[in-house]
Amino acid sequence: MQLNKQVDFTYLTRCKIAILSDTHDDLDERIIDLIKYCDLAIHAGDIGNRTVLDAIQPKSDHVIAVAGNNDKPYLWEVKDWDIVKNLPEQSELLLPGGKIAIEHGHKHDMQKPLHDDLRAAHMDARLVIYGHTHIQLIDKEHTEQVVVNPGAAGYTRNKGGPSCIILTIDNDCWEFEVFKFT
Repeated sequence: MQLNKQVDFTYLTRCKIAILSDTHDDLDERIIDLIKYCDLAIHAGDIGNRTVLDAIQPKSDHVIAVAGNNDKPYLWEVKDWDIVKNLPEQSELLLPGGKIAIEHGHKHDMQKPLHDDLRAAHMDARLVIYGHTHIQLIDKEHTEQVVVNPGAAGYTRNKGGPSCIILTIDNDCWEFEVFKFT
């Protein structure tokens, strides 16, 4: 698991990235199976415990995770406090074709147009990933900067079923595939 604030994957000209969030202690088995076929995995916060992080096993073993508003030491087992204390609030991935910015999104004013606020906070990112709302979406309103929320990958407030998004990168071509399980 990567706890770095910025990770350079520009050497990967082709890759698949599993994007998930809001597991809240439980990760759906079908999403675990999807992750196995990906090169990298991103968790956008509200992880809940180490077991979830251990279950995320992409081919390269690179998992990039950020802290959510529920990722506090007093909510995790004492033996895992070192992990939760070291989760960054934000992270960035450098990839062919651009930068991905990741945060949980809970520090943004939900009364404002959320995506404008997120875009402004990460102006140099091609893709901004956040969680928190448990609502799966891909906002391509500004084609130069896409905003993605993978929804909830666990069983808590998952709005109809666990979900995630797979990003496939082939040099400068970035394609999204949406998964929602009932």
